[in-house]
Amino acid sequence: TNGSNILAIDDPELFNYPVAYMAEPGFWSVTPKEATALRSYLLKGGFLIFDDFRGPHWDNLQYQMKVVLPEANWIELDGTAKIFHSFFEIDRPEDLPAPYGGLVPSYWGLFENNDPKKRLMAIANVNNDISEYWEFSDTGTSMVDLTNESYKFGVNFVIYGLTH
Repeated sequence: TNGSNILAIDDPELFNYPVAYMAEPGFWSVTPKEATALRSYLLKGGFLIFDDFRGPHWDNLQYQMKVVLPEANWIELDGTAKIFHSFFEIDRPEDLPAPYGGLVPSYWGLFENNDPKKRLMAIANVNNDISEYWEFSDTGTSMVDLTNESYKFGVNFVIYGLTH
């Protein structure tokens, strides 16, 4: 194997992983069985990172997550959100430019009971592709400081997911 664990959303094995990552959710369509499984995963403490999407794909992600958690509302996160301070101090997350060029990134969260004081269950990196910085960090296609900053986001996301 290559060290990756790619699981279906309704795979019971997902419950063995406190943090999950989904790329390109703008093309995702959730089935009723997947919605039930993902809802259970998130409500039992799982943490989900959505990355690598932009524009109208944000609309699709919001729609699909309403199927998963009908009562949940996305709340925009700023530099005061706990997730940006779980290990590294990221006071201005919007300063990491999207590799798409010209798009302004934003970060949105789904919280337990729609309460930002409670646990963040999912984060969406809107108009961004943080993992692209990771993927090509050793190729010279992005400036070193940008790839270094993107790793800080990833570390914070994982630390938050493991500790909350």
